[in-house]
Amino acid sequence: MRTFTYTRVRSVPEAVTAFATSTDDRPHYLSGGTTLVDLMKLDIEAPGQVIDLTDVTDLDFVREEDGDLVIGALTRMSDVANHPLVGARCPALADSLLSGASQQLRNMARVGGNLLQRTRCDYFRSVEFPCNKRRPGSGCAAIGGVNRQHAILGTSEHCIAVYPGDWAVALTAFDANLAVVGPSGTRSISIHDLIVPPGDTPHRETTLTPGEFITTIRVPMTPTARSSSYRKVGDRSSYSFALASAAVGLHLDAGGTVDEVRIALGGLGTVPWRLWDAERALTGGRLDDATVRAALEPEFRSACTTRQNAFRVRLGVETVLEAVASAQERVG
Repeated sequence: MRTFTYTRVRSVPEAVTAFATSTDDRPHYLSGGTTLVDLMKLDIEAPGQVIDLTDVTDLDFVREEDGDLVIGALTRMSDVANHPLVGARCPALADSLLSGASQQLRNMARVGGNLLQRTRCDYFRSVEFPCNKRRPGSGCAAIGGVNRQHAILGTSEHCIAVYPGDWAVALTAFDANLAVVGPSGTRSISIHDLIVPPGDTPHRETTLTPGEFITTIRVPMTPTARSSSYRKVGDRSSYSFALASAAVGLHLDAGGTVDEVRIALGGLGTVPWRLWDAERALTGGRLDDATVRAALEPEFRSACTTRQNAFRVRLGVETVLEAVASAQERVG
Protein backbone atom coordinates (compact mmCIF):
# COMPACT_ATOMS: atom_id res chain seq x y z
CA MET A 1 0.00 0.00 0.00
CA ARG A 2 1.56 3.27 -1.11
CA THR A 3 1.66 6.43 1.03
CA PHE A 4 -1.16 8.95 0.79
CA THR A 5 -2.27 12.31 2.16
CA TYR A 6 -5.07 12.17 4.71
CA THR A 7 -7.58 15.04 4.87
CA ARG A 8 -10.38 15.21 7.44
CA VAL A 9 -13.33 17.46 6.57
CA ARG A 10 -16.34 18.61 8.61
CA SER A 11 -18.83 19.86 6.03
CA VAL A 12 -20.09 19.04 2.55
CA PRO A 13 -18.62 22.22 0.98
CA GLU A 14 -15.26 21.49 2.61
CA ALA A 15 -15.29 17.96 1.19
CA VAL A 16 -16.10 19.14 -2.33
CA THR A 17 -13.40 21.80 -2.17
CA ALA A 18 -10.83 19.30 -0.92
CA PHE A 19 -11.53 17.05 -3.90
CA ALA A 20 -11.64 19.87 -6.46
CA THR A 21 -8.33 21.34 -5.27
CA SER A 22 -6.51 18.05 -4.77
CA THR A 23 -3.09 17.85 -6.43
CA ASP A 24 -3.43 14.06 -6.69
CA ASP A 25 -4.90 12.52 -9.83
CA ARG A 26 -6.89 9.93 -7.83
CA PRO A 27 -8.30 11.42 -4.60
CA HIS A 28 -10.82 9.22 -2.86
CA TYR A 29 -13.58 9.88 -0.34
CA LEU A 30 -13.76 7.70 2.78
CA SER A 31 -16.84 7.21 4.92
CA GLY A 32 -16.81 4.10 7.11
CA GLY A 33 -13.73 2.80 5.34
CA THR A 34 -14.64 -0.88 5.57
CA THR A 35 -14.28 -1.40 1.81
CA LEU A 36 -11.69 1.20 0.82
CA VAL A 37 -9.11 0.13 3.38
CA ASP A 38 -9.37 -3.51 2.27
CA LEU A 39 -8.87 -2.57 -1.38
CA MET A 40 -5.90 -0.37 -0.52
CA LYS A 41 -4.28 -3.26 1.33
CA LEU A 42 -4.76 -5.43 -1.77
CA ASP A 43 -3.19 -2.71 -4.03
CA ILE A 44 -6.44 -2.46 -6.00
CA GLU A 45 -7.15 1.10 -4.87
CA ALA A 46 -4.19 3.45 -4.55
CA PRO A 47 -5.39 7.00 -3.88
CA GLY A 48 -2.80 9.68 -3.27
CA GLN A 49 -5.25 11.59 -1.09
CA VAL A 50 -7.98 10.21 1.18
CA ILE A 51 -10.71 12.68 2.13
CA ASP A 52 -12.42 11.47 5.32
CA LEU A 53 -16.14 12.37 5.49
CA THR A 54 -16.96 10.78 8.84
CA ASP A 55 -17.08 14.11 10.70
CA VAL A 56 -19.74 15.55 8.36
CA THR A 57 -22.46 15.18 11.00
CA ASP A 58 -25.08 16.98 8.90
CA LEU A 59 -25.42 13.76 6.88
CA ASP A 60 -26.12 11.54 9.89
CA PHE A 61 -29.90 11.33 10.36
CA VAL A 62 -33.11 9.38 9.74
CA ARG A 63 -36.34 11.32 9.41
CA GLU A 64 -39.65 11.60 7.59
CA GLU A 65 -40.18 14.40 5.08
CA ASP A 66 -43.39 14.90 3.07
CA GLY A 67 -44.31 11.27 3.52
CA ASP A 68 -40.89 9.97 2.43
CA LEU A 69 -38.22 8.28 4.52
CA VAL A 70 -35.05 10.38 4.22
CA ILE A 71 -31.69 9.04 5.39
CA GLY A 72 -28.36 10.83 5.56
CA ALA A 73 -25.69 8.99 3.60
CA LEU A 74 -23.26 9.07 6.53
CA THR A 75 -25.64 7.38 8.94
CA ARG A 76 -24.26 4.12 10.27
CA MET A 77 -25.85 0.94 8.97
CA SER A 78 -26.65 -0.15 12.53
CA ASP A 79 -28.46 3.12 13.31
CA VAL A 80 -30.66 2.82 10.21
CA ALA A 81 -31.35 -0.89 10.74
CA ASN A 82 -32.47 -0.30 14.34
CA HIS A 83 -34.39 2.93 13.78
CA PRO A 84 -38.09 2.50 14.68
CA LEU A 85 -39.22 4.62 11.73
CA VAL A 86 -37.43 2.32 9.28
CA GLY A 87 -38.78 -0.83 10.90
CA ALA A 88 -42.33 0.50 10.85
CA ARG A 89 -42.42 2.13 7.43
CA CYS A 90 -40.19 -0.16 5.33
CA PRO A 91 -39.05 -3.28 7.21
CA ALA A 92 -37.30 -4.68 4.11
CA LEU A 93 -34.73 -1.91 4.46
CA ALA A 94 -33.97 -2.93 8.02
CA ASP A 95 -33.91 -6.60 7.02
CA SER A 96 -31.37 -5.92 4.26
CA LEU A 97 -29.01 -4.03 6.56
CA LEU A 98 -29.20 -6.63 9.32
CA SER A 99 -28.37 -9.40 6.86
CA GLY A 100 -25.75 -7.39 5.00
CA ALA A 101 -22.88 -7.34 7.50
CA SER A 102 -21.71 -8.36 10.94
CA GLN A 103 -22.63 -6.16 13.90
CA GLN A 104 -19.06 -4.83 14.04
CA LEU A 105 -19.16 -3.75 10.40
CA ARG A 106 -22.66 -2.28 10.75
CA ASN A 107 -21.33 -0.08 13.56
CA MET A 108 -18.64 1.31 11.23
CA ALA A 109 -20.03 1.31 7.70
CA ARG A 110 -22.23 4.15 6.40
CA VAL A 111 -25.27 3.58 4.21
CA GLY A 112 -24.04 5.83 1.39
CA GLY A 113 -20.69 4.11 1.14
CA ASN A 114 -22.38 0.71 1.31
CA LEU A 115 -24.12 1.44 -2.00
CA LEU A 116 -20.75 1.95 -3.68
CA GLN A 117 -18.98 -1.18 -2.46
CA ARG A 118 -17.11 -3.02 -5.17
CA THR A 119 -17.46 -6.64 -6.16
CA ARG A 120 -16.05 -9.46 -4.05
CA CYS A 121 -15.01 -11.41 -7.17
CA ASP A 122 -11.83 -13.26 -6.20
CA TYR A 123 -10.27 -12.52 -9.58
CA PHE A 124 -10.90 -8.78 -9.16
CA ARG A 125 -9.35 -8.86 -5.70
CA SER A 126 -6.27 -10.84 -6.75
CA VAL A 127 -3.91 -8.70 -8.80
CA GLU A 128 -2.16 -11.72 -10.37
CA PHE A 129 -5.28 -12.49 -12.46
CA PRO A 130 -6.54 -10.52 -15.48
CA CYS A 131 -9.63 -8.43 -14.70
CA ASN A 132 -11.37 -5.92 -16.93
CA LYS A 133 -12.69 -4.04 -13.91
CA ARG A 134 -9.24 -3.57 -12.50
CA ARG A 135 -7.34 -3.15 -15.78
CA PRO A 136 -9.58 -2.53 -18.81
CA GLY A 137 -8.79 -4.79 -21.76
CA SER A 138 -6.84 -7.36 -19.78
CA GLY A 139 -9.60 -10.00 -19.88
CA CYS A 140 -11.91 -11.69 -17.40
CA ALA A 141 -10.48 -14.67 -15.56
CA ALA A 142 -13.88 -15.54 -14.07
CA ILE A 143 -15.26 -16.44 -17.49
CA GLY A 144 -14.07 -20.00 -17.85
CA GLY A 145 -12.75 -19.99 -14.30
CA VAL A 146 -14.31 -20.77 -10.94
CA ASN A 147 -17.60 -18.89 -11.22
CA ARG A 148 -20.10 -20.56 -8.92
CA GLN A 149 -20.75 -17.26 -7.14
CA HIS A 150 -20.72 -15.05 -10.21
CA ALA A 151 -23.60 -13.22 -11.87
CA ILE A 152 -26.12 -14.86 -14.17
CA LEU A 153 -28.10 -11.69 -15.00
CA GLY A 154 -26.76 -8.54 -16.67
CA THR A 155 -23.46 -10.08 -17.64
CA SER A 156 -21.33 -9.32 -20.69
CA GLU A 157 -18.48 -10.97 -22.54
CA HIS A 158 -16.15 -8.70 -20.55
CA CYS A 159 -17.35 -9.29 -16.98
CA ILE A 160 -19.57 -11.57 -14.89
CA ALA A 161 -18.81 -10.09 -11.46
CA VAL A 162 -21.84 -9.96 -9.16
CA TYR A 163 -22.91 -6.82 -7.33
CA PRO A 164 -22.37 -7.82 -3.67
CA GLY A 165 -24.66 -5.54 -1.67
CA ASP A 166 -28.00 -6.06 0.09
CA TRP A 167 -29.01 -2.49 0.95
CA ALA A 168 -29.07 -1.41 -2.71
CA VAL A 169 -31.38 -4.32 -3.59
CA ALA A 170 -33.99 -3.20 -1.06
CA LEU A 171 -33.69 0.42 -2.20
CA THR A 172 -34.14 -0.75 -5.81
CA ALA A 173 -37.42 -2.46 -4.94
CA PHE A 174 -38.84 0.76 -3.51
CA ASP A 175 -37.61 3.31 -6.08
CA ALA A 176 -35.24 5.26 -3.86
CA ASN A 177 -33.80 8.54 -5.08
CA LEU A 178 -30.34 9.82 -4.21
CA ALA A 179 -29.08 13.36 -3.76
CA VAL A 180 -25.45 13.72 -4.81
CA VAL A 181 -23.02 16.61 -4.68
CA GLY A 182 -19.73 17.32 -6.40
CA PRO A 183 -17.60 20.05 -7.96
CA SER A 184 -20.31 20.70 -10.58
CA GLY A 185 -23.08 21.14 -8.00
CA THR A 186 -25.93 18.99 -6.75
CA ARG A 187 -28.30 16.67 -8.56
CA SER A 188 -30.78 13.88 -7.93
CA ILE A 189 -30.56 10.42 -9.46
CA SER A 190 -32.71 7.32 -9.21
CA ILE A 191 -31.28 4.25 -7.54
CA HIS A 192 -31.99 2.48 -10.83
CA ASP A 193 -29.47 4.75 -12.55
CA LEU A 194 -26.67 4.59 -9.97
CA ILE A 195 -25.05 1.19 -10.56
CA VAL A 196 -24.45 0.22 -14.19
CA PRO A 197 -24.02 -3.22 -15.79
CA PRO A 198 -20.57 -4.00 -17.20
CA GLY A 199 -21.32 -3.94 -20.94
CA ASP A 200 -18.14 -2.97 -22.77
CA THR A 201 -16.85 -0.84 -19.86
CA PRO A 202 -16.83 -2.99 -16.70
CA HIS A 203 -14.41 -0.59 -14.99
CA ARG A 204 -17.20 2.03 -14.97
CA GLU A 205 -19.42 0.85 -12.12
CA THR A 206 -21.60 3.86 -11.30
CA THR A 207 -22.89 7.03 -12.93
CA LEU A 208 -21.23 9.26 -10.33
CA THR A 209 -18.81 11.71 -11.90
CA PRO A 210 -15.36 12.45 -10.39
CA GLY A 211 -15.71 14.21 -7.05
CA GLU A 212 -19.38 13.35 -6.51
CA PHE A 213 -20.65 11.60 -3.40
CA ILE A 214 -24.09 10.67 -2.09
CA THR A 215 -25.57 12.98 0.55
CA THR A 216 -29.11 11.69 1.16
CA ILE A 217 -31.28 8.71 0.30
CA ARG A 218 -35.04 9.26 -0.10
CA VAL A 219 -37.50 6.35 -0.13
CA PRO A 220 -41.22 6.87 -0.89
CA MET A 221 -43.28 5.42 1.95
CA THR A 222 -45.91 3.51 -0.02
CA PRO A 223 -48.22 0.71 1.23
CA THR A 224 -45.93 -1.79 -0.48
CA ALA A 225 -43.03 -0.52 1.61
CA ARG A 226 -44.93 -1.08 4.85
CA SER A 227 -45.65 -4.72 3.96
CA SER A 228 -42.17 -5.69 2.83
CA SER A 229 -39.48 -8.24 3.47
CA TYR A 230 -35.91 -9.07 2.51
CA ARG A 231 -34.67 -12.64 2.30
CA LYS A 232 -31.09 -13.78 1.68
CA VAL A 233 -29.51 -17.18 1.03
CA GLY A 234 -25.77 -17.78 1.35
CA ASP A 235 -23.35 -20.64 1.78
CA ARG A 236 -23.55 -20.37 5.57
CA SER A 237 -26.04 -19.09 8.09
CA SER A 238 -23.65 -16.51 9.54
CA TYR A 239 -22.76 -13.31 7.69
CA SER A 240 -21.87 -14.01 4.06
CA PHE A 241 -22.51 -12.57 0.62
CA ALA A 242 -25.69 -13.71 -1.10
CA LEU A 243 -26.01 -16.56 -3.54
CA ALA A 244 -29.50 -15.13 -3.97
CA SER A 245 -31.56 -12.51 -2.20
CA ALA A 246 -34.92 -10.85 -2.74
CA ALA A 247 -36.70 -7.72 -1.58
CA VAL A 248 -40.49 -7.88 -1.88
CA GLY A 249 -43.24 -5.40 -1.06
CA LEU A 250 -46.96 -6.12 -1.29
CA HIS A 251 -50.22 -4.22 -1.24
CA LEU A 252 -53.35 -6.36 -1.34
CA ASP A 253 -56.98 -5.25 -1.50
CA ALA A 254 -59.57 -6.43 1.01
CA GLY A 255 -60.20 -9.58 -1.01
CA GLY A 256 -56.53 -10.55 -1.23
CA THR A 257 -55.97 -9.41 -4.83
CA VAL A 258 -52.61 -7.80 -5.58
CA ASP A 259 -52.95 -4.03 -5.98
CA GLU A 260 -49.19 -3.58 -6.23
CA VAL A 261 -46.07 -5.70 -5.82
CA ARG A 262 -42.37 -4.83 -5.85
CA ILE A 263 -39.63 -7.43 -6.40
CA ALA A 264 -35.86 -6.95 -6.66
CA LEU A 265 -33.17 -9.62 -6.76
CA GLY A 266 -29.68 -9.56 -5.31
CA GLY A 267 -26.72 -11.90 -5.51
CA LEU A 268 -27.60 -12.95 -9.07
CA GLY A 269 -26.92 -9.85 -11.16
CA THR A 270 -24.11 -7.51 -12.02
CA VAL A 271 -26.47 -4.86 -10.64
CA PRO A 272 -29.47 -5.00 -8.28
CA TRP A 273 -32.12 -6.61 -10.50
CA ARG A 274 -35.70 -5.31 -10.56
CA LEU A 275 -38.31 -7.81 -11.83
CA TRP A 276 -40.57 -5.37 -13.66
CA ASP A 277 -42.28 -7.96 -15.87
CA ALA A 278 -43.05 -10.29 -12.97
CA GLU A 279 -44.55 -7.39 -11.04
CA ARG A 280 -46.89 -6.59 -13.94
CA ALA A 281 -47.84 -10.25 -14.32
CA LEU A 282 -48.77 -10.57 -10.64
CA THR A 283 -50.73 -7.31 -10.33
CA GLY A 284 -54.49 -7.86 -10.35
CA GLY A 285 -54.29 -11.53 -9.41
CA ARG A 286 -54.05 -13.62 -6.29
CA LEU A 287 -50.78 -14.87 -4.85
CA ASP A 288 -49.90 -18.54 -4.64
CA ASP A 289 -46.70 -20.45 -5.34
CA ALA A 290 -47.75 -21.53 -8.82
CA THR A 291 -48.68 -18.01 -9.88
CA VAL A 292 -45.44 -16.53 -8.56
CA ARG A 293 -43.35 -19.24 -10.24
CA ALA A 294 -45.10 -18.63 -13.54
CA ALA A 295 -44.46 -14.88 -13.29
CA LEU A 296 -40.78 -15.40 -12.47
CA GLU A 297 -39.97 -17.93 -15.20
CA PRO A 298 -39.65 -15.37 -18.06
CA GLU A 299 -37.34 -13.21 -15.96
CA PHE A 300 -34.65 -15.90 -16.03
CA ARG A 301 -34.79 -16.68 -19.75
CA SER A 302 -31.93 -14.27 -20.37
CA ALA A 303 -29.80 -15.76 -17.58
CA CYS A 304 -26.27 -16.58 -18.71
CA THR A 305 -25.36 -19.62 -16.64
CA THR A 306 -22.45 -22.02 -16.43
CA ARG A 307 -22.33 -25.59 -15.19
CA GLN A 308 -21.17 -24.22 -11.84
CA ASN A 309 -23.87 -21.61 -11.21
CA ALA A 310 -26.96 -22.81 -13.10
CA PHE A 311 -28.48 -24.00 -9.80
CA ARG A 312 -28.95 -20.38 -8.80
CA VAL A 313 -31.87 -19.88 -11.19
CA ARG A 314 -33.96 -22.20 -9.04
CA LEU A 315 -32.45 -20.71 -5.89
CA GLY A 316 -33.50 -17.25 -7.03
CA VAL A 317 -37.09 -18.38 -7.54
CA GLU A 318 -37.24 -20.06 -4.14
CA THR A 319 -35.78 -16.99 -2.44
CA VAL A 320 -38.45 -14.75 -3.99
CA LEU A 321 -41.14 -17.18 -2.79
CA GLU A 322 -39.76 -16.95 0.75
CA ALA A 323 -39.74 -13.15 0.61
CA VAL A 324 -43.31 -13.08 -0.77
CA ALA A 325 -44.53 -15.31 2.07
CA SER A 326 -42.79 -13.11 4.64
CA ALA A 327 -44.23 -9.93 3.11
CA GLN A 328 -47.72 -11.47 3.18
CA GLU A 329 -47.36 -11.97 6.93
CA ARG A 330 -46.73 -8.24 7.27
CA VAL A 331 -49.75 -7.12 5.24
CA GLY A 332 -51.85 -5.02 7.58
